[in-house]
Amino acid sequence: MKILFASSEAHPLVKTGGLADVSGALPRTLRNLGEDIRLVLPAYRSLLERVPNPVPVARLTLGGGQTVRLLRTLLPGTRVTTYLVDHPPAFDRPGNPYLGPDGQDWPDNADRFALFARVLVELARDRCGLDWQPDLVHCNDWQTGLVPALLSLEPDRPATLFTIHNLAYQGLFDGATLGRLGLPPEWWSMHALEFHGRLSFIKGGLVFADWLSTVSPTYADEICSPEFGFGLDGLLASRRDRLSGILNGADYDQWNPGRDPLLPQHYNRRSLAGKAACKAALQRRFGLDVRPDRPLFGHIGRLVEQKGIDLILAAVPQLLERQVQLVVLGSGEARFEAALRQLQAATPGQVGVEVAYDEALAHLIEAGCDGFLMPSRFEPCGLNQIYSLRYGTVPVVHAVGGLADTVVDASPTALREQRATGFQFHGASLANLVQAIDRALQAWARPDLWRQLVTTGMRQDFSWKRSAGRYAELYRTLTTPEAVAERRHG
Repeated sequence: MKILFASSEAHPLVKTGGLADVSGALPRTLRNLGEDIRLVLPAYRSLLERVPNPVPVARLTLGGGQTVRLLRTLLPGTRVTTYLVDHPPAFDRPGNPYLGPDGQDWPDNADRFALFARVLVELARDRCGLDWQPDLVHCNDWQTGLVPALLSLEPDRPATLFTIHNLAYQGLFDGATLGRLGLPPEWWSMHALEFHGRLSFIKGGLVFADWLSTVSPTYADEICSPEFGFGLDGLLASRRDRLSGILNGADYDQWNPGRDPLLPQHYNRRSLAGKAACKAALQRRFGLDVRPDRPLFGHIGRLVEQKGIDLILAAVPQLLERQVQLVVLGSGEARFEAALRQLQAATPGQVGVEVAYDEALAHLIEAGCDGFLMPSRFEPCGLNQIYSLRYGTVPVVHAVGGLADTVVDASPTALREQRATGFQFHGASLANLVQAIDRALQAWARPDLWRQLVTTGMRQDFSWKRSAGRYAELYRTLTTPEAVAERRHG
């Protein structure tokens, strides 16, 4: 199959979150399975700085006289052909892909990603002079939401799949944006792109794509409910028969404690001595008391309420009472950043904080911690709990989304059957989080039981090969002659 994979970020070229991990790993795995998959990204300034000598392969002129170059390279470390949409007025700027240096959304985000979508349509219809037309276009999150909508206007178009990585981010803009972008006026409807008086990019994918997917089976159910649907639950429920939940995979080439180059010492489930060395290195890195007998818990993530960082902050007094050390890595809302810095200053030797994103430090935290806290209020899939399992770091998670799908709670039955890998709690409250932490500490106090949890977790296989196989099956379903005929006559 020929697959065009469209994303606004992909590791290792550009990353703000889990979307980049998926967009870096899934295309590579599918390519290794024999699919002709090609990745498309915006040519951000920071991305071009990482790509030596990309090859110009096309020049396009879009509506309004906008000139765009298409550059070709390979995704680093892979055989995946990667196209970069080069339009300096849209993408040659500092900051991350969506936010300026002031931390605020770029005011022209609608224009930037509408341009990206229009280039994707030209690629999908083989109008770039590349003599390559995909059978399917796989779009990801709101930044590519206009692609299925725009392709719906095209005859003999390829199939479209739209993956929801986080429904909370919807690409909402004021109503005047529809006309300014030259989109069909009939799309200003609750049945198309209008959402409570605003233009919604994500609805372009949710309404017009041939099929929808999201990143865990539980999240696929959750987003069809008012609690997790962010106002789109009715639309998603109406398309439930065309919505799949496919769990994200982990890139074990990058996340493997047996050969991770970012760790001071390697280890595996048969020999855990190196994990103790990583713990000591992590304690030293954060200026904590180097005490192997103190349980050390970690958290990595965006500092926002969705991730439950407020619950972790509220739990700190109880953690300190229980002689637990804590390390936190992340950035986000200023109030949480300030609270964490104050906490670190007030608790030297017990709490370590790094307000940033540091890939190497993330690996050390996963290796050096005994437990990992993920009290997310919702979590489409989550990857850190999967990394934690492989690194022998026992996760404590709120039982939602992908957290519920990947962590087996240490119930008496699961422990007896040696299936348990962590601790779940239900209901995002301080009391429930602390109760789950206490259950983990009771297990920590029993070394043989704790080692069983650690080694069972390390045996779990959440590799991309299995998940990529599920995507390949879905691609084949969407590109059968019957599916093609349905699109032509639909």
